[in-house]
Amino acid sequence: MTRTVILLLGLGLLGGCSDSWNNPYPGSPSDVNVLYSAFGERPKHLDPARSYSENEAEFTGQIYEPPLQYHFLKRPYTLVPLTAEAVPKPRYFDAAGRPLADDAPAAQIARSVYEIRIRPGIRYQPHPAFARDATGRYRYHALDAETVADKRQIADFEHSGTRELIAADYVYQIKRLAHPGLSSPIFGLMAEHIVGLKALGETLQQAARARPAGKLDLNDFPLEGAEVVDRYTYRIHVKGKYPQFIYWLAMPFFAPVPWEAEVFYAQPGMADRNLTLDWQPVGTGPYYLAENDPNRRMVLRKNPYFHGETYPSDGSDEDRAAGLLADAGKRLPFLDAVVFSLEKETIPYWSKFLQGYYDSSGISSDSFDQAVQFSGGGDPQLTDSMRDKGIQLVTTALPSLWYVGFNMLDPVVGGLGEDRRKLRQALSIAFDYDEFISIFLNGRGIPAQGPIPPGLFGYVEGVAGLNPYVYEARDGRVVRQPIETARRLLAEAGYPNGRSARTGKPLVLYFDTMASGPDAKSRLDWMKKQLDKLNVQLVVRGTDYNRFQDKMRKGNAQLFEWGWNADYPDPENFFFLLYGPHKKVASGGENAANYDNPEFNRLFERMKDMDNGPARQQVIDAMLEIVRRDAPWIFAYYPKSFGLRHGWVMAAKPNPMAKNTLKYRRIDPRLRESRRAEWNHPVLWPIGLLALALVALIAPAAIAWRRHERKTA
Repeated sequence: MTRTVILLLGLGLLGGCSDSWNNPYPGSPSDVNVLYSAFGERPKHLDPARSYSENEAEFTGQIYEPPLQYHFLKRPYTLVPLTAEAVPKPRYFDAAGRPLADDAPAAQIARSVYEIRIRPGIRYQPHPAFARDATGRYRYHALDAETVADKRQIADFEHSGTRELIAADYVYQIKRLAHPGLSSPIFGLMAEHIVGLKALGETLQQAARARPAGKLDLNDFPLEGAEVVDRYTYRIHVKGKYPQFIYWLAMPFFAPVPWEAEVFYAQPGMADRNLTLDWQPVGTGPYYLAENDPNRRMVLRKNPYFHGETYPSDGSDEDRAAGLLADAGKRLPFLDAVVFSLEKETIPYWSKFLQGYYDSSGISSDSFDQAVQFSGGGDPQLTDSMRDKGIQLVTTALPSLWYVGFNMLDPVVGGLGEDRRKLRQALSIAFDYDEFISIFLNGRGIPAQGPIPPGLFGYVEGVAGLNPYVYEARDGRVVRQPIETARRLLAEAGYPNGRSARTGKPLVLYFDTMASGPDAKSRLDWMKKQLDKLNVQLVVRGTDYNRFQDKMRKGNAQLFEWGWNADYPDPENFFFLLYGPHKKVASGGENAANYDNPEFNRLFERMKDMDNGPARQQVIDAMLEIVRRDAPWIFAYYPKSFGLRHGWVMAAKPNPMAKNTLKYRRIDPRLRESRRAEWNHPVLWPIGLLALALVALIAPAAIAWRRHERKTA
């Protein structure tokens, strides 16, 4: 009896031993061509007319296909065709409708027309909205609430279908931007540019009020600014000259939506079961959303009807050296599926990444020292423990900017007089953002030399692109001007040793911020210490968001901190933050510093309508000289992202502007499985000790029971 108990106990314990005890994907084949990632919160909108957040773009970018996309490898960021046959060039017309030359002055251009021809043969993902019966009628366009009652996902519908992408689908989506029920975040902006879009919005609002219970069929409402030419061609009419409009054609806002999907989702009971475009998108991209359980996981699967695309074959010498052209010409996408699991906390995510259950990871502040160290020259490199696992570090500068702004209406720090310029230049030198990046960002930033971040046309790298009022070149390196230069400028501005030469009073500056908490306090203390070097006092005025915004609108702030992420990769998207007519005070624009230099404004109006080339670069250089000299901002830093990927993830180049890059990702699933087995091999000796301890406890009782049985017998 005793032997039997011990044997069964041991088998029971060891029978559970497996190298997949901690596998978060139980039952999944080990060698599947699947990428594993995570998400922290449910994407709120997956409808292309409404989606505008980064966590949403991670999904919409793989599902929807606007006519254009960004070249995966080229920098500066370059537009190339996606579904379009070519990147369209606008044709210009005057107020009388007469065609104008390509180099016509912007003042003469009343309308720009973009004609886009899409490639034939592109098909939508499988979806029940396209399903037809034997007679050709749509199977699921006349459902009632009772029929829909048992449906929870698209897969619950027995039949699905597809159809070819046509030009009318793009025009239909542009109309959707004006739909009052969708509240598209770009409707206001596009209504200023697309001919007739504002009027369409007003018409749709009136129609919606007239039939509150009915649905608006957008096919019944024409839009002057978007017309179908033929099955594969459509035109967009833009007011005046707006060269930046071409970048919007690479965003999901201008991706096609088939009318069948709207009819399907508008039926009774659908929205109650989250059967909407916000939860179940319909696109032509390389992947479709096969599972949407935002409390557990979301799964993208390869679109069986994907039209096909190949990995780019043109890149730089650096790309070739990094192995980024090894897949040139191969058919996309490489992955069969992408599984996103819900991870609300960074620590579990990090642990699973180190176990090999996530293929890539960001680096939180808690795990930064475990992952990255800096060389003597300040270059980031992986720690030994990361290299031993074959993990690779990927860094890239983001198309973003952080700055400290001066209110140019302020009597102390504002104005364009020479003394005020020198004051702002002195403060710009004193704020050592090289040090800030090292202390507070773990090196994840690049000291800014002006308003244009890396990757955009107009940015010049290295010594040739330095800000000479704050930096200088030494031995081929860009270094900050010495603090003695800042003290000299401060004295020339009328504040020797931080005191007014006229009154003898100390110079006191006020910094308005919404930041709070321990981390913010350390940063604000750092800012005070920067001005201590000039014997200038900094008073921090903390406030809530609403009060801060009110101060900015009224021009009551003196110094403030702000940032900007590129909407599109064009210098206009950053220079407009300094354009006089966009001043925050009075106009409510994005020029929070209320900077207004007539020469800069004149150059901006010229630059914004120019095509990229030497002539535009020359104008940009002149604008940079003006804002660097005037210093309405302290150009702080361009943020830099650090990411990690396992050795089984093939080389990939970060492209912050492109949101559709999963199709370029490739993995080696067999290598992944072998590494997982190596890193997650179960340690059995503690279980053996536990088994022996249990045996030691149970055996005496079993022996006593057996003796008792024998005695009784």
